[in-house]
Amino acid sequence: MDYRDSHRALQDAFDTRRLADRLASVAGDDVSGFREFIEARDMFFIATSDADGQPQCSYKGGDPGFVRVIDDHTIAFPVYDGNGMFLTIGNVTENRLVGLLFVDFANGSRLRVNGEATVDPADPLVTDFPGAKLVVRVRARAVFPNCRRYVHTHGPAERSVFVPVEGEQPPVPDWKLDEWFEGTLPQGDPALDATRPSAPSIPRF
Repeated sequence: MDYRDSHRALQDAFDTRRLADRLASVAGDDVSGFREFIEARDMFFIATSDADGQPQCSYKGGDPGFVRVIDDHTIAFPVYDGNGMFLTIGNVTENRLVGLLFVDFANGSRLRVNGEATVDPADPLVTDFPGAKLVVRVRARAVFPNCRRYVHTHGPAERSVFVPVEGEQPPVPDWKLDEWFEGTLPQGDPALDATRPSAPSIPRF
């Protein structure tokens, strides 16, 4: 992991250069030692940016195992049906550099994976993930665990009913049924089938 001048300036200002160098020394590109942790997660966050540096940070969720360690240096995850904006995937096609953050909210452990992402519409892994539209592969460049300090922990959580499961049809998110979206849904969207059950998904603030 390389530090830029901006990082060094702050490290020197707070006398953390030695500490930062020690931490960077363990940031390798091998994810195999973290396979169990990664594949046990049911969610993660991914940061991307477009060619102009405009950032996006997205939450990705699924059943445990929806993120897979393909080999010592590569992980893969499915792209499920979303809001149709394709902000993450669009950014990846312009700028392959991504940052992933995995958190175990039961005990606070977290893992960072920085790397280069690619998306191939013909990726054979698409058929391995029920409900996947695409699959993203990330070639790890810097993998390192983070201190658990400041991570709030939570008890058992209920899984989302929208996560695709082999042989089952997930419900339609209720926001797609709102009249405000009438005429905007893609052809063949399950929400256009009046017999398909729905479930609450509209944000509440």
